Amino acid sequence: MAKAQFKIEGLAKHELIEFKFIKNLIIIPLTINNKGPYNFILDTGVGVFLISDPKLIDTLHLTNLRKIKVIGFGEGKELEAGVTGYLDVNIGRSIAGSLPAAVLKEDAFDLSSYTGIPIHGLIGYEFFNSFIVRINFLEKALRVYKPSLDVNLRKGTTIPIIINGGKPYLICKIALGDSIINAQMIVDTGAGHPLWIENVDQRPVVLPGKNIPANLGVGLTGAIDGHIARISSLRIDKFELKNVIAAFPDFNDVGSKVGSERNGNMGNAILKRFEVIFDYRRNALQLKPNYDFKKAFEHDMSGLELVYRTPDFTRLFIGRVEPGSPADELGLIPDDEIININFKPAKDWNIDEVQELFRSRPEKGILLTVLPKGEKKTQLLMLTLKRRI
Repeated sequence: MAKAQFKIEGLAKHELIEFKFIKNLIIIPLTINNKGPYNFILDTGVGVFLISDPKLIDTLHLTNLRKIKVIGFGEGKELEAGVTGYLDVNIGRSIAGSLPAAVLKEDAFDLSSYTGIPIHGLIGYEFFNSFIVRINFLEKALRVYKPSLDVNLRKGTTIPIIINGGKPYLICKIALGDSIINAQMIVDTGAGHPLWIENVDQRPVVLPGKNIPANLGVGLTGAIDGHIARISSLRIDKFELKNVIAAFPDFNDVGSKVGSERNGNMGNAILKRFEVIFDYRRNALQLKPNYDFKKAFEHDMSGLELVYRTPDFTRLFIGRVEPGSPADELGLIPDDEIININFKPAKDWNIDEVQELFRSRPEKGILLTVLPKGEKKTQLLMLTLKRRI
């Protein structure tokens, strides 16, 4: 296990950190070289401290960056990044660290548009390897403990994990068709989806019969296409979840490029149903179901992917429309601007409220006031939700 790169200063044995939880992403504030605060996604799926906003190069006066190439999943070219010297990073009242960062030359993720607030980067392994990290999703709070302590969830279940390449893996059982797969999955707090299934025995996954094509997000080098479907069950130790939504990225884009050590990843749409403790030093994950454990899994029923495209994040645009979806049938297209939702200005909704509305129930009607791309006159449209999977 690598040396810890963060510590709790002073006599305190733990630190409480409140976080924002937007689009199923954990976002924490931190300072770098006494500047900030900056918003970073807490991501067990990244092995390096990553600054995704290249504007911080000038803001932090970063010089003499060692150039590297970053290769990731998605359609596109490799990205350029620079590696910094050691930076002073502070979180909360007493957490301090010194570590280098990889700085992307261009913001490939564009997570600010996705979440509606400025996002400056990702922090993962160095943080989790330094502490015992307890996540309470319902309270939107992290409690971070010194690694020498013995911390347990009352009535929690301890599950072994393996730390490989700076990422935590666990074994779970996935019911896919007539098969039960013992899948090795990354436990990924930087992923908003429930499950992401890349391969079975390094071969393409046979998709469930009912599925829809989808844009599954953005990798380091571009968009990732695939399908969304349901699996009948997911079992993690003694916990079983039914009718789980799963993403199946195109095998040639993703599955063929990963090693035999993994079948995919498990994101926050699963983890948020538990209180969670990550304990890298003991190779352990603790889970305790919370009030959201039995909630049904629902996928977006509108077909709209919405983004913010102005610096103040008050204007909401259509970023993508799923083919064959209610939004597609209504004639909505990318770059149309959403002015009002049910007569309430778009700027008065947060993105999670909109997403919850779009997942609410089939046949629900939603009134959208839309300014079509390139036009000056708005339209009032009725979007009727439809469950597609």
